[in-house]
Amino acid sequence: MAVSSSSLGSAKALACFHASYLAPRRTASSSTCPRLPSIKMCASPAPPAESRKTVWVWTENRQVMTAAVERGWSTFLFGSKDLANDWSSTARILPLYIDGLEIFDEGNKKVAAISKISSPSELQLIQPDNVEVQNTVIHFQGDWQVIPAENIVAAFQGFAGTVLAVSKNSTEAQVFLEALEQGLDGVVLKVENMDDIIKLKDYFDRRNETKSQLQLTKATVSKVEVVGMGDRVCVDLCSIMQPGEGLLVCVGSYARGMFLVHSECLETNYIASRPFRVNAGPVHAYVTVPGDKTSYLSELRSGREVIVVDQNGLWRTAIVGRVKIESRPLILVEAKESSGHDTYSIFLQNAETVALITPDRGSGGRKAIPVTSLKVGDEVLVRKQGGARHTGIEIQEFIVEK
Repeated sequence: MAVSSSSLGSAKALACFHASYLAPRRTASSSTCPRLPSIKMCASPAPPAESRKTVWVWTENRQVMTAAVERGWSTFLFGSKDLANDWSSTARILPLYIDGLEIFDEGNKKVAAISKISSPSELQLIQPDNVEVQNTVIHFQGDWQVIPAENIVAAFQGFAGTVLAVSKNSTEAQVFLEALEQGLDGVVLKVENMDDIIKLKDYFDRRNETKSQLQLTKATVSKVEVVGMGDRVCVDLCSIMQPGEGLLVCVGSYARGMFLVHSECLETNYIASRPFRVNAGPVHAYVTVPGDKTSYLSELRSGREVIVVDQNGLWRTAIVGRVKIESRPLILVEAKESSGHDTYSIFLQNAETVALITPDRGSGGRKAIPVTSLKVGDEVLVRKQGGARHTGIEIQEFIVEK
């Protein structure tokens, strides 16, 4: 999935060819960059579990073009070569123009073919063996998308080229990028409203796929105290969590340090495993959400997203399915980081199914310690951050929390 300098011009043009975002790899492409008539950029070597999503923009609105360029997308499709040349004079872009069902670059080199799909029989004709160019743009006719997109992902598994789908808005683009979890290689966003550009960029930013690991630190438990009753929040997700995964939570009075609270995925003798649930803490506690923000647990609703983090700091987003608030007995846990300067605290329900995640090493192989077994001297994982928050956004200001 590479392009030679002869097919796209200078290396400088290649550098600004398209914006890429990390996502699970679907293709088994080589680590080298063969000289093929493809217009997918040959990037620097990436970890084998990663590949890149491609975004092209198809529009006749200059505001849309400006919004796309500002967000790092510079490949544009035009209905004519004259229009492509005209727009190239006003912004630094890579113009491609459409002629019938074929797409050409500035040098009149054919770089992609468009396949219009309006029926299941036409969909079956789109197979890797029938594709003559490295880049295939699928243009679905009508309102149906999800199942056809899944069929395309399955059919082109292992295909060395690039498969993109034309999307009429950011929501459709998300469908194509997530089909069968791995999604197509990219999308052609055909829009005349800059809001769709902004929403699609926000979609990538929420996943923040180029920063998939958070820095966690060890903290030593300094206090465990049974306190009174409080309203605690169970967060049920639309995703399954594995041992060692949970949510980052802190009490509202100490936003500078967040505890990694384990899910209820572990089996016990008294209750069945609920790997979709985190018994996260009281209503006033903060939880980490996408965009480097926090939300009060009491403000979570069905459909919102949270950040699921594992023992090594690797994270992903998950959708909240339900929030359950009930009055339960609470435990106060305090812990100090290794330097001893900062103390963090959290309230959790006093129950065997509620646990804090431990460091990968030095915990005797345990991934989590139930709060009912927690004692002074145990090590748990926390995430350090700034001390002040305003509407969930970290800010720099003088603040005293007790």
